[in-house]
Amino acid sequence: MIPAPSAPVVLLAGPTASGKSDLALQWAQAGGAEIVNADSQQLYADLRVLSARPPEADEQRVPHHLYGVADGAEAWSVGRWLRMVLPVLAGVRARGRTAIVVGGTGLYFKALTEGLADVPSIPSPVVDVAAREFDALGEDGFRARLAERDAEAARRIGPGDRQRLLRAWTVAEATGRALSEWRADTRPSLEPGSWAGVVVEPPRAALYARCDARVGAMLRGGALQEVARLMARGLAPELPVVRALGVRPFAAHLAGSLDLDSAAAQVRLDTRRYAKRQLTWFRNQTPLWPRLDPFSPAS
Repeated sequence: MIPAPSAPVVLLAGPTASGKSDLALQWAQAGGAEIVNADSQQLYADLRVLSARPPEADEQRVPHHLYGVADGAEAWSVGRWLRMVLPVLAGVRARGRTAIVVGGTGLYFKALTEGLADVPSIPSPVVDVAAREFDALGEDGFRARLAERDAEAARRIGPGDRQRLLRAWTVAEATGRALSEWRADTRPSLEPGSWAGVVVEPPRAALYARCDARVGAMLRGGALQEVARLMARGLAPELPVVRALGVRPFAAHLAGSLDLDSAAAQVRLDTRRYAKRQLTWFRNQTPLWPRLDPFSPAS
């Protein structure tokens, strides 16, 4: 077995279908640790199958925290997760155990290791005006305008990231202070030296094959029934659970507008694309974290 790092908190990150949950379970069983969720989709009780949440048998073997704790009608932010996870980590530490924080949501790990800016809530009218201006100016024009208020954000935010461009602009507009300035004053949520980070990074071909296989496993495990229950709730389309991987193609199949083979093919494609984005994010944001391939004998 691949040995776990030695630290009060182990951050085990990686793309979907990379095997990180299985590795976390091995480490937890071997070292008497507890597992803490850092996956934004596995938070939701409505998405056990589609999010590939650890099975109940695994959750009973070792303590698991923050899995299935959110209702689909809620939209959890990074800030809300951070407020929930810090007391959990403190509790694990008080019990004299290691916490293994495992997931694929990069911003959750960033919030732990770099902190989260305590930006005030942005009034809805400011957000609405900014969205209209973005549509009128286009991305390039809006980015140029943002550069006048927050040059660092305009430079840092990647192409096509409308949400983050709007966020940077609305923070500057509503608070009179650039988002980059808010972040500069932010402190890490975990003390330096109290954590160790590892990224699970299988070869691309192996990862994509596992992504494809996962879709078949989801269908056998009741994904269509899960989507049917979710759609029956009539939730707003912008909620995270409705935008989760697999929901829209399978919902289209259930509605009769897409055959099952086409729906499954779309979910496989979406899953591979999502895994690719996660790989890119971790390579850019955690370049110094050790990498491991859990399927390689060398590991």
